[in-house]
Amino acid sequence: MTRNEFDLIRDYFARQPVNRRDVALGIGDDCAITEVPDGCQLVVTTDTLVEGTHFLPSAKASDVAHKALASNLSDLAAMGAMPAWCSLALTLPDSDEAWVAGFCQGFSALAEHFQVQLIGGDTTRGPRSITMTLHGHVPKGQALTRSGAKPGDWIYVTGSLGESQAGLAYVLGKPIVDEARANRLINHHYRAQPRVAAGQALRGIASAAIDISDGLYADLTHILQASDVGAQIEVTRLPISERLLAEVDSETAAQKMALMSGEEYELCFTVPEMHRGTLDTALKHSGTKVQRIGQINGHRALELVSQGQPLDWTLTGWDHFKESNCDGS
Repeated sequence: MTRNEFDLIRDYFARQPVNRRDVALGIGDDCAITEVPDGCQLVVTTDTLVEGTHFLPSAKASDVAHKALASNLSDLAAMGAMPAWCSLALTLPDSDEAWVAGFCQGFSALAEHFQVQLIGGDTTRGPRSITMTLHGHVPKGQALTRSGAKPGDWIYVTGSLGESQAGLAYVLGKPIVDEARANRLINHHYRAQPRVAAGQALRGIASAAIDISDGLYADLTHILQASDVGAQIEVTRLPISERLLAEVDSETAAQKMALMSGEEYELCFTVPEMHRGTLDTALKHSGTKVQRIGQINGHRALELVSQGQPLDWTLTGWDHFKESNCDGS
């Protein structure tokens, strides 16, 4: 039996594990009603994922849901915000109940982990795409932005870089030699964990921040442009895992992948010298490793060096489903 829009909403989207006290009215009316905590500002982000651009038709619905929500959560993390509510616009070519069930499973698992409540949205017929709008809040005046970096600030990144692009190569059909390693990399591409706790811990410490969705090189450039500064990156300090090194021909190839790989959902941020001593303490309970990779300067350009020697590398951002040249969601 073909299910209509209202059946799908009632049977899947209206039933969810998160029911926040600050939601006065959720799914089921023309609009939702929420309450922003006293002394906080509302933070809002929207991302769209389109089949064939951001994910393949063969992708598991649960993976697509995780990726869609993680993308939005990573944006909130980069602002130091606390996630709260989500609205979802889902466009489907038909009322595929099995796909919707898988999507809801992937969405609910990540939403429950970060206590995000689905408060409304829309479903319609058309080429498969997902648009999520995520709402969060941050103490007034404490949001992290891209525009606060100053000469002398140190540049850090969370986690390790490059594995999302390595996983995408397998998604696109790269021959598998080591199945276990390939599966881990594919999982990293689809199910990256946004650094929400780390973003909140960086409030009052980081001078600027951004999430790595378009690749470190491209996204750090956004900070430099917004802050009207330059930077020098020491590529030998880039956080690269042994798993990635096993995938490529050389350390140089791994370094370039770490600089260009998008959809990592790690954070790149800058820290003034006066706050360096408090960084490790602040991140202690977030379970997030960070690596210092360079320093902000006043040159208004991004310079790459290896052991202090300038590099003449031509790099680009993330381009969906092009292994050599990837662009974030």
